[in-house]
Amino acid sequence: MERVLDVQLLPSAELTDRERARLLVPKLKALADENRLTLALLLAERPRTVKELQEATGMSQTLVSHHLAPLREQELVMVTPRGRANVYTLCCDQLVGPVRWLATLAALTPEGAAACCSEAEHE
Repeated sequence: MERVLDVQLLPSAELTDRERARLLVPKLKALADENRLTLALLLAERPRTVKELQEATGMSQTLVSHHLAPLREQELVMVTPRGRANVYTLCCDQLVGPVRWLATLAALTPEGAAACCSEAEHE
């Protein structure tokens, strides 16, 4: 089931590039931390509890929760209570692809290097 943000969207034609950038900067700042980006990458794979995120990252429960807070504030991550735990997911399915793409941006993986090389050849 596709998840979507519950926000009023403005038609993109009504926004200038400067306005789009202004709206996007706080979201990118929330992702501009190694720990928060790690959490987003894990959530791009599948929904997870804080305990699962803790085990996957080696971070303490307090640190995981601390880094989830800005992601929640920017509506990049959603939380759903499930029994005694909270399950975290990325805000929407459309964010999964870009978050995975960010993992290859620096060309630190073979896939990233291949993507960078193929893009450079097309310029």
